[in-house]
Amino acid sequence: MSGVNKVILIGNLGKDPEVRSLENGAKVASFSLATNEIFKGKDGNKVEQTEWHNIVVWRGLAELAEKYLKKGSQIYLEGKIKSRSWDDKEGVKRYTTEIVADAMTFLGKPTGSGDGYQSSPSPQDEPMGQGNSEEDGDLPF
Repeated sequence: MSGVNKVILIGNLGKDPEVRSLENGAKVASFSLATNEIFKGKDGNKVEQTEWHNIVVWRGLAELAEKYLKKGSQIYLEGKIKSRSWDDKEGVKRYTTEIVADAMTFLGKPTGSGDGYQSSPSPQDEPMGQGNSEEDGDLPF
């Protein structure tokens, strides 16, 4: 049996995407994505915890990221966890773990004139996974 390497994230960009074109013409974009978790601490007070993820998108997704995404944009993405290593200029072995996305959905609405998507969802945006239970039948999710 083979394993599963699947990541699903909804979060906000921490910076504008950095886009590079490779020698073969393919584009690659990288950016940080913040996901937030809110829970009650032991003292009963609300605690917000932010986790930062390094995201990489290739080719068509990189072109979309370059054109539409800006710092603060909210996105949904799917991908897989990849780890890699390299030797830096001083010969020290470096490691990184990143999410290589293969699907991405912009959340919110364009902020106008093609300068990115706003991070707060509009009133007509229905939260994912919450449909009309009569239409959904007896599905467990």
